[in-house]
Amino acid sequence: MAQLLLLSVFVISTCGLIYELIAAALASYLLGDSITQFSTVIGVYLFSMGIGSYLSKFLNKNLLEKFIQIEILIGVVGGFSASILFVSFEYVTSFKIILYSLLSLTGILVGVEIPLLMRILQTHFEFKDLVSKIFTFDYIGALIASIMFPLFLVPHLGFVKTAFLFGIINLLVAVWTLTIFKDKIKWINAHRLSAIFFLLVLAVGFVESERIVSFAESASFQDNVIYAKSTKYQRIVLTKSTDDFRLFLNGNLQFSSKDEYRYHEALVHVGLASIPNPKKVLILGGGDGLAVREVLKYPSVENITLVDLDPEMTKLFSTNTLLTTLNHNALNSSKVKVINTDAFLWLKENQEKFDFVIVDFPDPSNYSIGKLYTNTFYKLLKRSIAEGGLGVVQSTSPYVAKKSYWCIDNTLKSVGFLTTPYHAYVPAFGDWGYILFSTETFVAPEKFPENLKFITADVLHSLMIFPEDMIVQTTEVNKLNNQVLVKHFEEEWANYAH
Repeated sequence: MAQLLLLSVFVISTCGLIYELIAAALASYLLGDSITQFSTVIGVYLFSMGIGSYLSKFLNKNLLEKFIQIEILIGVVGGFSASILFVSFEYVTSFKIILYSLLSLTGILVGVEIPLLMRILQTHFEFKDLVSKIFTFDYIGALIASIMFPLFLVPHLGFVKTAFLFGIINLLVAVWTLTIFKDKIKWINAHRLSAIFFLLVLAVGFVESERIVSFAESASFQDNVIYAKSTKYQRIVLTKSTDDFRLFLNGNLQFSSKDEYRYHEALVHVGLASIPNPKKVLILGGGDGLAVREVLKYPSVENITLVDLDPEMTKLFSTNTLLTTLNHNALNSSKVKVINTDAFLWLKENQEKFDFVIVDFPDPSNYSIGKLYTNTFYKLLKRSIAEGGLGVVQSTSPYVAKKSYWCIDNTLKSVGFLTTPYHAYVPAFGDWGYILFSTETFVAPEKFPENLKFITADVLHSLMIFPEDMIVQTTEVNKLNNQVLVKHFEEEWANYAH
């Protein structure tokens, strides 16, 4: 029986780390700044575990019963943690208080577990063997959790369902312990009923987890949510109103179908139309296929390579009828090659040269995306541009985030590019910025493909003009080891929001 209880160390350590990872990932997802969120969550969680370990010394009687009660509490608190965080983020103003309160409570309870188990098992093993076995199972459980969380749990179950699942597992440990030590536990029927009741509650939560997420997201989005999925890399949400549908990634708007043509025509045609008979085009990001749609308006283009991290994104926009209608089935063109991988790593290995490069990543709101706006990335990019070729970077709003915008411009210049900044008004976003980059002086095109809705030679001239309130004279270079751009971006958009 003692060996079976020892085995539960593996289970409960896995559960404990999963709750910590859920809190850290959700804090990063909802609040941004992944390094800060992960650092503070891990710090608070470990500190709380220390408090729990200290408090465990005050539990001196009926240790088995105390262990079962703690397992039930951890199962309930941990199991509902993701749901509470999702819902409270939309409906309360004190989200961080709830986040760190839940985190602290879970950490304290988890911190009590291991010392309590060691005291329960101390009569069955020598001290050195007990410590060795306890921490061996504990660390193995932590390894399993850290592997399962990003590779299986988040992509296939999502945060809410994962939390409920591991809450159920904690409750099963309690039931397991009750069964093994039924002759040594007082009030066993009361404990059993309590465990079974909360097992059923968590099971219902597990089954209804998508409804819980939908309820939380209904407060985030003005329009009806018609598609939502958590992938290995992001949360994809599509909303639809009477005459518009919108794509959100991790809660951030990516396009509105009513005006996305303005964004994508400005992104693609200003640069591509200036190249005589372009043949090879590289698109980094842009998994929605809308930039591809614009590139396909050039008959001379023979092949388009699209590198987008998330296969779920490109699959959605190449199979969903509503979306393929919007992008003109661009991702299924015989000219298009889709590669699902990290663009940074792909560029390191790439040997091809392209006439035109479109860099259409999400805004640099965190460090994992910010690396794609660094001088290191742009040095890699420079190797992939053919002689006489050029590229373009979507560069956030020069009105709202002018330090960020000119930081991107300065970073491109730092690796030897000549830059041509311009901006366009997109109603869903406001004034939006782009930067052309090349090794030769840019000559503005005089002709564009037929049937464009926005870009003309006259309009292009106006896009090159920046008023004083969009200009910053000097900025730093965004480097991998400082990621100053992410800091600028967060500060500027936070100020705008308030």
